Amino acid sequence: MKNLLLLLAVAFFAGCSTTYVDEAGNTYADWNSLDKAELFEQKGGKAVYEIKDGVIIGKTRPKTGNSFLATKKIYADFEMEFEFKVDPKLNSGVQFRSNQKPSKDGNGRVWGYQSEIDPSSRAWSAGVFEEAGRGWLNPLKDNPAAQKAFRQNEWNKVRILAIGNHIRTWINGVPAADLKDDKTTKGFIAFQVHSVRYPEERLVMWRNARVREIAKAK
Repeated sequence: MKNLLLLLAVAFFAGCSTTYVDEAGNTYADWNSLDKAELFEQKGGKAVYEIKDGVIIGKTRPKTGNSFLATKKIYADFEMEFEFKVDPKLNSGVQFRSNQKPSKDGNGRVWGYQSEIDPSSRAWSAGVFEEAGRGWLNPLKDNPAAQKAFRQNEWNKVRILAIGNHIRTWINGVPAADLKDDKTTKGFIAFQVHSVRYPEERLVMWRNARVREIAKAK
């Protein structure tokens, strides 16, 4: 009886695992939620962040640089999902494979890949931009389906898949960016609050943020 219970328990936990190997032989680990303050450190500007009931809330502050709530952990190949909701007049994004330039005060400029959050009329959310670098790497000007997928004043879901030099994104299930670039192979993930000039506070929020590492096939 004890052996039977043990076997059932093993089968149950095996069934709960979300690890799998894709058809290219890449191994995906279990998901980890990004919803606790101890996972992060702030870099850059002085926007205010709080995490409440699993929701990351970024609040603008005037006349300060771009702010980033960055993971302490470094990620190379990974899959990430998150939902965001943003003030229509606020630009934002989620950094990945990003790093920080050296500086005397230890708070140098954050640079690297960014999945854009763009509520403007061009609707390039989930396009890929290089912060403090080359600028747009994969805008969505030739992808009207992804542009139309963005929902103003609602929660939007983004998926990022980065394996080797291949980076892809989706917004609300619609393919968005698709590029190959090998400038940066690893770095932190960070939630950006863009710098603003106006005094009134505006918010960008993220929820259900989770990431899983991928062991690339050899």
